Amino acid sequence: MEPSNETLSSLRRALGLLRLLADGDEAGMRLKDIADRAGCGQPTAHRALRDLMAEGFVEQAAGGKRYRLALDFFVLAARAGQAGGLRELARPTLLRLSATLNDTIFLLVRNGYDAVCLDRIEGPFPIRSFTGDIGGKVPLGIGQGSLAMLAHLPEAEREAVIRFNMPRLLDRGFLDEAALRSGIEKARAQGWVNLNSGLIPGMAGVAVPVFDAQGRVVASLSIGTLAERLRDDRLPNVVAILRSEAESLGARLNPFDVALRYPSRSLSTLAS
Repeated sequence: MEPSNETLSSLRRALGLLRLLADGDEAGMRLKDIADRAGCGQPTAHRALRDLMAEGFVEQAAGGKRYRLALDFFVLAARAGQAGGLRELARPTLLRLSATLNDTIFLLVRNGYDAVCLDRIEGPFPIRSFTGDIGGKVPLGIGQGSLAMLAHLPEAEREAVIRFNMPRLLDRGFLDEAALRSGIEKARAQGWVNLNSGLIPGMAGVAVPVFDAQGRVVASLSIGTLAERLRDDRLPNVVAILRSEAESLGARLNPFDVALRYPSRSLSTLAS
């Protein structure tokens, strides 16, 4: 039996609402805004949303006043897309970088106001880093990988992070807000971050952002090494190699990978 026009219309409306929610704010969208953008009445939009909630694809947030995509939607999309998560997908990239550069390589992702080390390949030189081992985190703005992500966030998000994190950065010995903003502007202008700030004596690092297919920063690749190994004669080649690998990795990312929204879930699998 072929579906009726009414059934097809309801299906298309539901799919359209999923697309709207995917493009909306992470905090969710109000029913009125959803209906207006979908070009239908609020009762019609509410019925479609109710059906999507029953299937686990949509959930209510902010005391039931906003709607957003639910975890089941991302799980289904991830199964339909690339099977491997970000950590699994990036592991060959990290191994290549470590072998090519002979340094310690980090994969960082954002988790709210923090940067989390999702993976790390140890190089031959003993180093100290801000995030430490896998699972370590720092406020966004500290360290080259963290700063590379912060610099490329949308302006409103970036400003919110700066306001929240500035006291935390000062507690860790960061200079001041002017220095942070200067570093952000430099990172945005050149597309990469090179730090040798002296916060960890003798250590230096380079990082590049990783963008998804929509141009959103979702991670960073960085190296941590001895300051003497990042002099002007070596730095351009290191940056070029990192940027090439970041571009390749970004093109292969699964946009529905839960690690991009919930890094702790990927880290929890390490203990299993």
